[in-house]
Amino acid sequence: RSFAVDGIRKVDLTDKKAQEVPEAQLKEHFSESYGIFSGRATKRAKLKFTAQRARWVAGETWHGKQIGTFLPDGSYVLEFDYDKDPELIMDILKHGSEIEVLEPAELRKHVRQALQATISKYQNL
Repeated sequence: RSFAVDGIRKVDLTDKKAQEVPEAQLKEHFSESYGIFSGRATKRAKLKFTAQRARWVAGETWHGKQIGTFLPDGSYVLEFDYDKDPELIMDILKHGSEIEVLEPAELRKHVRQALQATISKYQNL
């Protein structure tokens, strides 16, 4: 896993040597999957953004090997590989109704469950 440096709370100096890892091996490990969950990707996300959101999303890098396509209606389809979905679900949810998960069905189901859990908090208003 990768992490934010500001997440470090304590540092201890030791006499242990750091493990040297070839750069090619690091790139292979960290660039294949989405977000902080590194390693071999096992799934492919296909996300569709509305034309209004497409202007901004098309300029973002979600994944080093992403493929983005504008559709005739101005919407934008973004595809990339991933393995674990917690961070991806958070990134999807922040786009609200401006995004739709097209594939895979499992990711679509997890996003729907997260949205239903959110809606349930507001049912009694």
